[in-house]
Amino acid sequence: MLTIALPKGALLKESIARFQAIGLDFSAFLDKSNRQLQITTPNGKAQGLLVRAQDVPVYVEYGQAQLGIVGYDVLREKQADVAQLADLGFGHCRMSVAVKATSPYRSALDLPAHCRVASKFVNCARDYFNGIDLPVDIVPLYGSVELGPITGMSEAIVDLVSTGRTLQENNLVELEVLYQSTARLIAHPISYRVNSDGLSDIIQQLRSPALVTA
Repeated sequence: MLTIALPKGALLKESIARFQAIGLDFSAFLDKSNRQLQITTPNGKAQGLLVRAQDVPVYVEYGQAQLGIVGYDVLREKQADVAQLADLGFGHCRMSVAVKATSPYRSALDLPAHCRVASKFVNCARDYFNGIDLPVDIVPLYGSVELGPITGMSEAIVDLVSTGRTLQENNLVELEVLYQSTARLIAHPISYRVNSDGLSDIIQQLRSPALVTA
């Protein structure tokens, strides 16, 4: 039976809608009274795993799920060995460098060498600053990283931005956009190659332009 890893959080509702459109119903995960983390579709064709977004690539890489949906930001950060199959066109956000609005910095290159940058996306932040040849001290934070500059613990942050409202309300401004992020369809590489459980048909349906542009 095909197993699919679905991400908790902002991408879940649209991810479930995409699978519903091709006959795989995981809508029980949207029932707040349901505490199950693994369910089987009513037609018995697939089972779903409800996991943290950061864990989706891990379940797929290790073969506990053949398919998954996850944000590109997570893929960049986790650097998992999975097959990236399609940009599904939802979950738009961006990875950005931000600082206090009152700071003198107007680009990332203005930041002083060896300053502190807070982020939960440690690998993404490190790769970016290495790419512009600016040595910085990455401070891992997994809560509200906006507090880094506010409290003076860091000069800047690297974090996901959607509407920008959180930055604005905390008197922060974006300096640079590292990349744009959307939901991506991923697969276990071996399962994808051998087409286990009719995986290719499912992937082709999910790649349908009518679904991607919906």
